[in-house]
Amino acid sequence: MNRPLDRNGFSRREVVVGAVVVGGALSVGCSPADLMSAGSKVEVGAFGPFIRFEPDGFVTVISKHVEFGQGSHAGLAAIVAEELDADWTKVRVEQSPANAKLYGNGALGAQLTGGSSAISNSWEQLRKAGAGARAMFVEAAANRWNVPAGEIVVRDGVLTHASGKTAAFADLMADAAKVTPPASPALKDPKTFTLIGTDRVRRKDAQAKSDGSARYTQDVHLPDMLTAMVAHAPRFGGKVEGFDADAARKVAGVVDVFEIPTGVAVVARSTWAARLGREALNVRWDEGKAEKRGSAEIAVAFRDLATGQGATDQKWESFGAKGDAAAAAGGSDAFEAVYEFPYLAHATMEPMNCVAIVDGSHVRLVHGSQGQTLDQLNAAKIVGTLPGSVEVETLFAGGSFGRRATFTSDYVAECVHVAKKVGGGKPVKLVWTREDDMRAGYYRPLVVHAVRVTLDKDGLPATWRHRIVSQSIMKDSPMPSKGVDQTAVEGAMDSPYLKATPVVDAQVAFPEVGVPVLWWRSVGATHTAFVMEHTIEQLARKAGKDPVEYRRALYAKAGANRHLAALDLAVEKAGPTASAGWTRGVAVHESFGSVVAQVAEVKLVDGAPRVGRVVTAIDCGTAVSPDQIAAQMEGGTCYGLSATLYGEITLTEGAVDQSNFDTYRVLRIGEAPAVETHIVPSAAPPSGVGEPGTPVIGPAVANALLALSGQPTARLPLVRSV
Repeated sequence: MNRPLDRNGFSRREVVVGAVVVGGALSVGCSPADLMSAGSKVEVGAFGPFIRFEPDGFVTVISKHVEFGQGSHAGLAAIVAEELDADWTKVRVEQSPANAKLYGNGALGAQLTGGSSAISNSWEQLRKAGAGARAMFVEAAANRWNVPAGEIVVRDGVLTHASGKTAAFADLMADAAKVTPPASPALKDPKTFTLIGTDRVRRKDAQAKSDGSARYTQDVHLPDMLTAMVAHAPRFGGKVEGFDADAARKVAGVVDVFEIPTGVAVVARSTWAARLGREALNVRWDEGKAEKRGSAEIAVAFRDLATGQGATDQKWESFGAKGDAAAAAGGSDAFEAVYEFPYLAHATMEPMNCVAIVDGSHVRLVHGSQGQTLDQLNAAKIVGTLPGSVEVETLFAGGSFGRRATFTSDYVAECVHVAKKVGGGKPVKLVWTREDDMRAGYYRPLVVHAVRVTLDKDGLPATWRHRIVSQSIMKDSPMPSKGVDQTAVEGAMDSPYLKATPVVDAQVAFPEVGVPVLWWRSVGATHTAFVMEHTIEQLARKAGKDPVEYRRALYAKAGANRHLAALDLAVEKAGPTASAGWTRGVAVHESFGSVVAQVAEVKLVDGAPRVGRVVTAIDCGTAVSPDQIAAQMEGGTCYGLSATLYGEITLTEGAVDQSNFDTYRVLRIGEAPAVETHIVPSAAPPSGVGEPGTPVIGPAVANALLALSGQPTARLPLVRSV
């Protein structure tokens, strides 16, 4: 680079700009978003970074969030279109470039799609963007027609005045672009919304995904592009000791073979050639520091810790403390339970893949990026350039559930390493097979809970002792948690049941294990929802109380009005009795700002659970797209049910046993329940929808089985394959 750099690697101008933006002196330095965007050349139009008006009358909404099946593009576009009063049939959605300063997630501090925050963190931002652009057009029309701006009406992209004058956005585009955007545009009263909250808000990508024109990473074909595959160690922590490069190079189509930090890369002219070349490598692995324990051994160690039988030097961290902790450990006639949850794979429909071009200090990535900022930072570190000099073209992605947003950008980093080694600005597509991702990817942690509860004279919890043992997802994170790693305790720490209990002693431990772990759809709630709801169900029965009324009493005691409203709506819509031959289970849980209640009907078929009807109630604040909320509840329920019934990654002597859907069983179409979704009316800002439907179905099913057989569930999955 031919620019003067300061000692931090940024041009003097970039540092000055960063200081100005955050309102500090030069010595203060840049904001994180400025630093992460340093080197970026993204241009912003007259109407801001989120809206572009087209000469053909269409409005393009720029989405900072990736579309990987959750349907957020439609919701984001609807927020803009509502305030803009655009014609919904003439609204398009385009993926934004990577720039944390312009397109950062306000909830996460980086350009990242996660935490069910796409709609919630964009709500005010996009409303103001749409309202501001609308005001610019109104002023332009007022100036052209010489009438008061307050007399102009905007509807479906057309501005009109009582005098009969009319103009479409396209007619006024040039004049509106010259108007200074308002600093604080007036927003609509939600009572006047005509688009948000209606079934008109449907997906904008349905046609492209139906006719095959939607572009995914495997659809990318660039001139002279090479394909790479990487051989990974069979055990986590293994390192390359040696390999037979000559044998791989003899495979027709193989171009090069070399070691990268995570294994051995084979570069070829086709995917098939790369795969055959990889099979010929005969890699020898140094497993001196590899994780060699099986999952069963890890589970026993976690169980011993949770029940006080394990190592005494393990550090414990509190996530809830009220009253006398000694009282929580004592008392007679206590309820005690231990719950065990296995490792889970994300099992996305589209395995990991990426296209990278490294040309000097410039990097271009083309893939379904979930965390553009993370990918920019990791690629920049490998190449030695500014994060903003890493261009990211974000495509559609075939699912993620958290898998495509790792702190290391694992598969993206591999692709950049290979492209850098290949050199010459030649594009390289890295392909992971299903087996690669199943055996060398990231997993929902294996977790063990131990719970001990005593009841008061009314049958309600008097003391609650809780121990959680898990690997830490946030360990070594560039975005460390303040205090305890909440990804392990969320859903328990803030549970209304603990709020309603006078004495609480809740602690978590994070032993070191060499298996890579990551957030998995609904993260901590994947296990805390089950533990809290199945425990409450058993406590209700121990107290001789109806489980629904028991919850109502606890919600009233905790002031959990949203939980109560969701429960009441789900129970009302489910009706007074279960379908003939079915048994009901109830569960309620809050995650990502939303409360979901479910009533599940379950029966046993050949000894295995079968789930039929599931009635869902959700309080997610303002419902931007009711149709998409229902779709997410259906998808989340099926995803959670799949894990509840079958999901399990096991390790034997450190090596993952599962490799594809023949050994990692998932829910099949014929097993999917009928999911009814009902939305609790709310005027609050939107909260999460993508994940909250996943964790509730497991305890609802377990509670139905408890009612059916009298036997509680202490371990998932319910149907074990090994």
